[in-house]
Amino acid sequence: MSETLYERLGGRDAIGAVVDRFYERVIEDEQVAHYFEDVDMQKQRAHQTQFISAVAGGPVDYSGDDMESAHDELGITKPDFYAIVEHLDATMQEFDVDSDDREAVLDAIAEYEGDIVTATA
Repeated sequence: MSETLYERLGGRDAIGAVVDRFYERVIEDEQVAHYFEDVDMQKQRAHQTQFISAVAGGPVDYSGDDMESAHDELGITKPDFYAIVEHLDATMQEFDVDSDDREAVLDAIAEYEGDIVTATA
């Protein structure tokens, strides 16, 4: 039996560590940090860890709002979406995630772009 993407990523704790570092990078980026000014980051990190764990095939069901509802009022632009995706990719590289596995995670997230991007640049 082959490992799932979730297992190759190291499971919930490893994904949580990536998510923590990812949000450090995002908060340091003036282009996108404003989206998180009034956000409970502990809760955000938990939701993101749960989301990535779920899309990676882990034994986790995502229980947060659907992507469209969660992002509807944020006015996220395509350039900002891609900036955040780049931070996730760079963070996974920092954690030595295999390129095929990084691509699989990014592809899974890209499926939600239409629900997340709600504003024009």
